[in-house]
Amino acid sequence: MVGNSSIQVLQRVQNNTSRIALQAPRLSHAQALLRTLHWLPIQHRIEYKVAVLTFKSRSSATAPTHLSRHIKASVSEQILRSPDVPLLDKPFTRTDFARRAFRCSAPTVWNLLPETILSADSLSVFKSRLKTYFFRKAFE
Repeated sequence: MVGNSSIQVLQRVQNNTSRIALQAPRLSHAQALLRTLHWLPIQHRIEYKVAVLTFKSRSSATAPTHLSRHIKASVSEQILRSPDVPLLDKPFTRTDFARRAFRCSAPTVWNLLPETILSADSLSVFKSRLKTYFFRKAFE
């Protein structure tokens, strides 16, 4: 998605912000503070936002057309999951820069999500399950 050095800088900012918010000592471990505040680490926040945008663009009539047109359902001869699970087609790219585009990153994030999240019927249920999934992934 985003360059690794950019994520590291943003993560340091988030870590310091958590220390300030909880008035913790400067050298306290940030992961415990993030967990206390119920904040997702930056990489997981990025994936969360991409997944929510993908859900909106797939399911909502009010989704932005400039995003919706880049998402295509996967058509496969092999059935890898339940036929009810809507996987997305990931376009071929040659560069890391191109892989960060929404049309490439959205299917990557979407296809890695568990079926229980993808089968959500409303945005609020989807967001709740998604945050729980990323929170467990980050802190367990």
